Amino acid sequence: MGEPIGWLEAIILGVIQGLTEFLPISSSAHVLIASQLFGWQDPGAAFTAVIQIGTEAAVLLYFRRDLLRIARSWARSLGPRRRSTPESRLGWFIIVGTIPIVVLGVTFAQQIETAARNLWLVAVVLIVFGLLLGVVDRIGSKVRGLDTMRTRDGIVLGFGQALALIPGVSRSGATITTGLALGFSREAATRYSFLLAIPAVLGAGFYEATKIGSNSTVAWGPTLVATAISFTVGYAVISWLLRYISTHSFLPFVVYRVVLGSVILVLLSLGVLSA
Repeated sequence: MGEPIGWLEAIILGVIQGLTEFLPISSSAHVLIASQLFGWQDPGAAFTAVIQIGTEAAVLLYFRRDLLRIARSWARSLGPRRRSTPESRLGWFIIVGTIPIVVLGVTFAQQIETAARNLWLVAVVLIVFGLLLGVVDRIGSKVRGLDTMRTRDGIVLGFGQALALIPGVSRSGATITTGLALGFSREAATRYSFLLAIPAVLGAGFYEATKIGSNSTVAWGPTLVATAISFTVGYAVISWLLRYISTHSFLPFVVYRVVLGSVILVLLSLGVLSA
């Protein structure tokens, strides 16, 4: 066991989580990298998953009207008249799209919490999936809205999100990349990435919360502080990102991922960072 996560560490990691959760650059990778650079031990999957509850709370607040419409329409679709609307279908697609990450997350839980948290893997994944995002952002048609989504799209997007079980992929990045490959607009793909993440992130966060306090490195106090900070910062990032992508491409994030991944590989080779 290493030193417990301190208050300053919790504050810094909370800010990093809030800044990076919704950008297609991988929050889990940044939390892991920051811990290494500051000489802290890996905060672990439990701490990372729980502070993501803060950023998902920001999604719930920001999209509260959209979520209410989706929930109401979905509930009406269960009635005797089974009225189908774009909102009710979106509700079903979110449910269907959550299944892959739940099944794969449970199946490979041990590998995700151990072997996958390796900086060599994180660095390579940052570069590869960054380049993939750049390619689909350039060649995708970007003409579809969420009202055109079909069951096949929901399933494919669900498997796209499941790739984010690997640190460095980025949950939003994987879903956005998949959405762009399916022809959705940048705004539609980004909005759906926020909505699709809600069940999976909240589920994982509350499940991992049972492990907080069960070992000497993760305590509830610093974890709650980091979660609150990630909520505040995350809400601001959501608002900024949706405005930004309405007139800009994802190229800056692609360049950032490639540069960051390359720098990590160099630092690992020089022994400055350890895997």
